[in-house]
Amino acid sequence: MNVIIIEDEKPSARRLQRMLKALDIEVDTMLHSVEESITWFKNNEHPDLIFLDIQLSDGLSFEIFDAVNITSAIIFTTAYDEYALQAFKLNSIDYLLKPIDDEELENAVSKFKKRLPEKQSVTLDFNEIKKLLINPIEREYKKRFSVKVGQHLKLINIEDVECFFSENKGTYLHTIQGRNYLLDTTLDNLENELTPEQFFRINRKFIINIQAIKDMVSYTNSRLQIKLNTYNEQDVIVARERVKDFKNWLE
Repeated sequence: MNVIIIEDEKPSARRLQRMLKALDIEVDTMLHSVEESITWFKNNEHPDLIFLDIQLSDGLSFEIFDAVNITSAIIFTTAYDEYALQAFKLNSIDYLLKPIDDEELENAVSKFKKRLPEKQSVTLDFNEIKKLLINPIEREYKKRFSVKVGQHLKLINIEDVECFFSENKGTYLHTIQGRNYLLDTTLDNLENELTPEQFFRINRKFIINIQAIKDMVSYTNSRLQIKLNTYNEQDVIVARERVKDFKNWLE
């Protein structure tokens, strides 16, 4: 697997290189600017995976794609979340906010590796990827979860789930009865296992069930606040970059 890092802050690039080495991934090349990257891509075989910062010293990394046709898979690494939608339109696997968390990095790499056997799925255009993600005929989605309650296992049907949320590095399921249960998974994994007709990831911390929405209220910075039927432990906010997709999902 050929991997490169494009990052203008060299300490950050070296830190990411060390984190990847801990996952048995060797980085072949590190680039530090838009201009350097364009020149490199024009003269070298493109890698399987790019770890890409968005704001480089001489501009936004999106300028690279305007100059060169790149079909490599991309994991974005950035301190800013306002470019998420623009990033998703490229061949992006994930969007990691700095400082990068070890677990989130490992999950992103796992998502990429799952796509490797089907090489063409990495190079599909945005509309083709979207069709694969939302077509329920082509996918088998989770119907129930087993959770541990003391020494016992309890089965919870997907219809009884109001939302999933992350807290203190744990992932929880919240039921329509108002109970929380710890899950042995991550929101990133759940996002691929849940039917998109019923569940939507509104931000980095929440996936909600459309049937559980009680009210929606305008919130600061063009965001939306969601009121769920029973969950009230944290504010449930649709991230600004997800509002448009969320409204489309509702329809």
